[in-house]
Amino acid sequence: MGGFFGSISKKPCVDDIFYGTDYHSHLGTKRAGMVTYDADKGFNRVIHSIERNYFRSKFEDELDRFIGNQGLGVISDTDPQPIIVNSHLGRYAVVTVAKINNLRDIATELLDQRMHFSELSANNINQTELVALLINMGESFVEGINLVYKKIKGSCSMLILTEDGIIAARDYLGRTPIAIGKKECAYAAASETSAFPNLDYEKVYDLGPGEIVKLKADSMEVLQKPAPREQICSFLWVYYGFPASDFDGINVEDMRETSGRIMGAADGVQADCVCGIPDSGVGHALGYAEGKGVPYRRAVLKYTPTWPRSFTPSQQSRRDLVARMKLIPNRAILDGNSIVFCDDSIVRGTQLRDNVRTFFDCGAREVHARISCPPLVYGCPFVGYTSSKSDLELISRRIIRDFEGDADAKLDSYSTYGTPEYKKMVEEIARQLGLTSLEFSKMDDMVRAIGLPKCRVCTHCFDGSSYQPDEAYAEDHGNN
Repeated sequence: MGGFFGSISKKPCVDDIFYGTDYHSHLGTKRAGMVTYDADKGFNRVIHSIERNYFRSKFEDELDRFIGNQGLGVISDTDPQPIIVNSHLGRYAVVTVAKINNLRDIATELLDQRMHFSELSANNINQTELVALLINMGESFVEGINLVYKKIKGSCSMLILTEDGIIAARDYLGRTPIAIGKKECAYAAASETSAFPNLDYEKVYDLGPGEIVKLKADSMEVLQKPAPREQICSFLWVYYGFPASDFDGINVEDMRETSGRIMGAADGVQADCVCGIPDSGVGHALGYAEGKGVPYRRAVLKYTPTWPRSFTPSQQSRRDLVARMKLIPNRAILDGNSIVFCDDSIVRGTQLRDNVRTFFDCGAREVHARISCPPLVYGCPFVGYTSSKSDLELISRRIIRDFEGDADAKLDSYSTYGTPEYKKMVEEIARQLGLTSLEFSKMDDMVRAIGLPKCRVCTHCFDGSSYQPDEAYAEDHGNN
C-alpha cells in the first residue's frame, strides 16, 4: 500500500519528518524517500530501497543532510519517490499513495502530446511522475489535481511540497485517508494518525474525499471542499491500520474488538480458548473472547527481532517461509485443547494452512478459524494490499473455478452470505486448510463494527461493489 507524512513548521522539522514517516513503515516494504525545502538550499531529496532494511536504519545516518522547516517522507510499495518537478507552477516535490490501473493509457496520451517520462523503475513508468505530469497540465495546483481525479482509474492521494507550503489532496472517493495534525507553530499531514502523539501533534482534521488543503506553519487553508460521496477502504480497519490509528474518527483497535465481540456472541462453537494470529488478528480475538466468554491465550507468538514482514521477499515461496518462521506455536497451550484462531483475512491460504498443520502437530484437539472480514472474492483495483497479479491467487476464486469450470462464474452467489454457493465455498476452504471449522464475518457485522453507512465504505473485494474515481468525477461535474 504505502503511507506518507509531511510537516511544516516555524522551526527545523527534519526529526518530525523522519520519525513521522517511520511510523508508516508497516504500510510498505519496497521504497522510501524524504525531501525537505530550505529557502537558501532549495530542495534536498534522498530515496532508498527498503526491501531488505528498515526505513530508520536506511535514513538515520543521513539526517544531517536535510535542512529546512518543511518536508515530506514516504513509504512506498510501488515506485521510487518523492519526485521533484520544475514547471510553470514552480518547483515542487510530490509523493503519492496510489494505484493507477490505466497507467499505460494515460502515459500513451501524454506521450502523444510530446511529453516525456524520465523516472523509470524496472523499465516501468513511475506513477508518481505521471501524477506530476497531469498536475503540470493545470493552470494551478488545484486544477492539475482535479485532472488527476478526472483521468485515473484506481485511487491517488498525494502531498505536494511547494516553496510556499504543503498541499494535501485526498483521492476523489476517499479510499485512502489523510489526517491533519497541529502543534505550536507547526502542522502535519499523515496517512496514519498514530504518527502524531509522540511528536506532540494533535489530530485536528480529516480530509474528506477529493478535498484539497494547503498547510503553512500557522494555518490550514481549504483549497477545494470535499466531493459528495465517499468509499473509504474497509480493509484499513480489518488489516492495514496500526491499532492506535483513527480513520474518519473511528479507531482501528476499537473496530477490531467490536467486530470480534459481535462474532463471538453469535458463534455456537465449543472451544477452550481463543488466540489471535499476530498482529492484525489480535484485536479481533480479544473482542471474540469477550463476546464468547472464553479466555484469550497466546497459543502462537510472533518473533520479530530478526524477521522482516512476511511479504517482503520477491518470491512467494520465500514469503511463505518467512511468514512461518515468524510465528512460534506454544505447545503448552495447544496440546489437548480446542482453540479458535482469529485472523484478519484469507488471501491465498498458504500461511494459514501451514499454521493449522503446526497447531495439530503440537497436540491441538480442534482448530477453528474465525476471520474478521467476509471472503475475498474480488481482487482490489483501488489499493495494493497484496502482491497478487491475478484474482486466481485468491483461494476463493480457485475454488469457484474448480466448482464451476470458470473462475468468474456466479460471483454474486458465492460472495453472498448464506447462499448454497457461499456455504459450499467456505466448507471447501476449511477442508483445504485442514480446519475443524471456518467462519467469516458477515458483511453487515463488519460494516456495523466500522460504524459508517455501507454507502461510505468500499467493500469491493468482498462483493464487487465500487465506483471508479473518474466515473464519479464525471457524474459530479456533469461529464465535463
